Amino acid sequence: MRIPAAFILFLFLVLPVLGAEPMLLAPSSDPLRIETDGGEVLFDIEVADDADERARGLMFREEMEDDRGMLFVFDGSQRRGFWMQNTPMPLDLLFVGEDGRIRAIEQGVPFSIANIAPPVRAQFVLELKAGTAQKAGIKIGDRLYHPLVDAVAGGK
Repeated sequence: MRIPAAFILFLFLVLPVLGAEPMLLAPSSDPLRIETDGGEVLFDIEVADDADERARGLMFREEMEDDRGMLFVFDGSQRRGFWMQNTPMPLDLLFVGEDGRIRAIEQGVPFSIANIAPPVRAQFVLELKAGTAQKAGIKIGDRLYHPLVDAVAGGK
């Protein structure tokens, strides 16, 4: 008996979303600061620093304030890949090196299973509401400051 492709797609793409709740992490006690050419921009962030938190991220979130974000913290710097399968909210993804500098800015399309993996090494990824990076004047080369980033970046 052959299983229809539409049914398989339903099982893997739609069924996991039914009844799913977003993960809400406690906000970091320290704001994340980005130094841009136009001055500094502050964000209240949630920190995803273990495998389960990083895997779940902002899935199932339908909205987020403009000054909020989620910082993904990894052990070591390498190419990183993200997808938006269960994420209904469009996002800016800022790929940040171990020096705290933004190396790539990518857009995440809601519900997309396309791999978002720029050809850069990153130890951190900051997810913001779509359009926030452009509105705030954030660009590649700008520096992030937060105790978790500073602990790795030091004086870089």
